[in-house]
Amino acid sequence: MDFTESSLQVIHLPEPLLAFGHEQKSDHPKDGLFLYGPNSHVLSRKEVTAGVVGTPDGVAMLRKWIGRLHTKVEVPPPGPREKTERLHLTDFPGMENTFGIKIGADCLVEYPIDKEKIEFSTSLENHHEAVARTVDLYTDVVGRHAKNEERPVDIWFFVLPEIVFERCKRQSSRRDVDLSAGEYVRAQKARSDLPLLTEVIDSAREDVFDDIPDFHRQAKAKLLQLGAPSQLVRETTLAPEEFLNIIGRQKRDTQEPATVAWNLATGIYYKTQANPPWKIASMRPGVCYVGLVFKVLPNDPDHNACCAAQMFLSEGDGVVFRGANGPWKTSEWEFHLKKDAAKALIKTVLDTYRDRFGDFPNELFIHGRSKFSQEEWAAFEEVAPVTTNIVGVRIKKTTGDMKLFRDGDYPCIRGTALLLDEKNAYLWTSGYLPRLNTYIGPETPNPLNITLLRSTGEVPVLADVLSDIMGLTKINYNACNYSDSLPVTIRFADKVGDVLVMGSAEGAEKQPFKFYI
Repeated sequence: MDFTESSLQVIHLPEPLLAFGHEQKSDHPKDGLFLYGPNSHVLSRKEVTAGVVGTPDGVAMLRKWIGRLHTKVEVPPPGPREKTERLHLTDFPGMENTFGIKIGADCLVEYPIDKEKIEFSTSLENHHEAVARTVDLYTDVVGRHAKNEERPVDIWFFVLPEIVFERCKRQSSRRDVDLSAGEYVRAQKARSDLPLLTEVIDSAREDVFDDIPDFHRQAKAKLLQLGAPSQLVRETTLAPEEFLNIIGRQKRDTQEPATVAWNLATGIYYKTQANPPWKIASMRPGVCYVGLVFKVLPNDPDHNACCAAQMFLSEGDGVVFRGANGPWKTSEWEFHLKKDAAKALIKTVLDTYRDRFGDFPNELFIHGRSKFSQEEWAAFEEVAPVTTNIVGVRIKKTTGDMKLFRDGDYPCIRGTALLLDEKNAYLWTSGYLPRLNTYIGPETPNPLNITLLRSTGEVPVLADVLSDIMGLTKINYNACNYSDSLPVTIRFADKVGDVLVMGSAEGAEKQPFKFYI
């Protein structure tokens, strides 16, 4: 493709197709699942056992929703102000009809927790201790079940009352907790001030300061150690009509029931079966995608960070590898590995691919948010086999510096790309969707800035790289959406990093991606 200084080329990439049962294809996960079923008809188990931990009310809400998943859940009729059909919403046909799996009434293992215990633990003055004890209320149940019960649980549901969501997240205001004045309230973030807390925190629990006080992160980190897939869900998501404000309206705006059903059922299938519910139909064989993850350590925010790699295959499956902690932060927004750490991390990825497929990948695309240092790239080149072309790609979100309109006033179509030269482009992964006759977004979409940095072999065609990125926006199995605005290699980088920096995640060096979401 020829580029000159005065020429900018606009192309449109076709919507990637997804593969489903009977080798059929569709661009929409919901259509493909309804018409053809999941990509693999070889189920790990048809009847799934689910464990439920929550307040008695929360357990009852989840039990009711599990029953509802086995029926048709319809989209509510359009409101009086809606003039067009809502094509972005789809009736849910039932979990067994769609996915071929079910959770029978006798396949629910219920562990109610007294609400008073949750109220007490979340009200502790020290935020670290409050979160740690609340997490223990839930995760200790999983450990006890694994130790004492013969019946395995395929997926654990943690049903969270609003006090957990409000009080047990990072930088929670905790305004509804009666905190008395005291020196240790001001010192609670500093581990060096622990002697001030001796009357509140047992010395055996000093480890609570190793973790950021956030329920979701700590729970996922502990469940990594137990090898337990999980789904965290708020009571207000399951029964929004039961939580009203003083004027009788729902406290939370939630998705309509059919969308909740699609998302819950997709998560259940993905986290209990060996193969994802769909895969990208157009991905080239022998290709592997890696997203680099960096996150500063909670107790050393100015220096050391944890690194990791998310590997995604053309089949859609993912594995997370935890790398070494070290002084990887080189500026406010950039992280770079030293040579030995870079070699070790990428070698683990390559070896894992070879163990699964019998040979190294033809191409290994490494996606990052910044450029690679010379030291990092030298490490990649040294560890790469001669048969594998390693390609570095930078993917950055933009914040309004580039806008493109369709017919003067309307958002451009998803898949539009503005090619700047042979290595740089703007790619609109969100925008107007002809398939749904709408643009799902609050404002004119911003593109991703894609840069093809380096390669150890032949430089790939930029349009092929953009097409791959488009495909990777369609394998978020945490929700049954038409697409995301970010490829999965970048989309979950922060969430994966948030879990890996937890002290309680130590030892879980290689786990399926499904454990992190």
